[in-house]
Amino acid sequence: MDNFHKIIRKIGLTVVLGTIALMFLFPIVVTFTNSFMTAQEIDINYGSIGQMNEAMKGGKNRYGNLKLLPDHVSVKQYGEVLVASPRYLMLFWNSVLLVVPIIVGQILVSAFAAYAFSKLQFRYRDRLFIVYVMTMLMPFQVTLVPNYIMADKLGLLNSPNAIIWPGIFAAFGVFMLRQFMLHIPYAYIEAAKLDGAGHLRIFFTMIVPMVKPGVAALVVLLFVDYWNMVEQPLIFLNDPFRHPLSVYLSRINDEPGIAFAASVLYMTPMVLLFLYAETYFIKGIQLSGIKG
Repeated sequence: MDNFHKIIRKIGLTVVLGTIALMFLFPIVVTFTNSFMTAQEIDINYGSIGQMNEAMKGGKNRYGNLKLLPDHVSVKQYGEVLVASPRYLMLFWNSVLLVVPIIVGQILVSAFAAYAFSKLQFRYRDRLFIVYVMTMLMPFQVTLVPNYIMADKLGLLNSPNAIIWPGIFAAFGVFMLRQFMLHIPYAYIEAAKLDGAGHLRIFFTMIVPMVKPGVAALVVLLFVDYWNMVEQPLIFLNDPFRHPLSVYLSRINDEPGIAFAASVLYMTPMVLLFLYAETYFIKGIQLSGIKG
């Protein structure tokens, strides 16, 4: 009887979790399938966002006709995004030139800082770490004005450096890698010191190989965070040609077909990165102690 209840409970849990997973995947699937619709079919089903807004202002109901599968498959939308309009590729590289330096820089800074906060003994270490982590708890809107004033004083406004440098020294990476390094027994470091190894040698030959899952998880989280940023570019970059792709997608109003195709291309790097680092990502999250 107990086994029967366990089986029923397992089936019920599987159904609930499967339903939740489908709810999360449904918008992605709709975006992908609708990106292969012809312009005429998209116009019939959805019209334009501007037309919908005008209809709603006039007191009329204007709803899109949500379709999962296109009547006729077309790749013209992708051709317009990738070939006919160079703006997409230009903004795509803007995103790359913003995100890659932030990820590389934050990993380097976070790894060294996390090693100091987790394995080195110095006065007020834990109190300093708490103060450091408090900056992570502050929302972006709280630090916006100080960051803007500092960027203005340093002459960084309308430059990618106004976004890159604050991103490199963000506190989240330090917190995550420190939590991961706390699981490494200090006895390993003591044994290495007995063999004459210094801190740099210990860090590069022992700590770095052992924290690869944590670094992989941090790369995925940072990529998703900064690849999707909108507020920072709008505030710190006055030139629209320097904006990343995320800002471009937030402003596509009158061309749903282009929006579908651009959205698929936009989320492809995130999906590929997660699939490539899935095992490391899950292990890194588990060992870091981060929940939810």
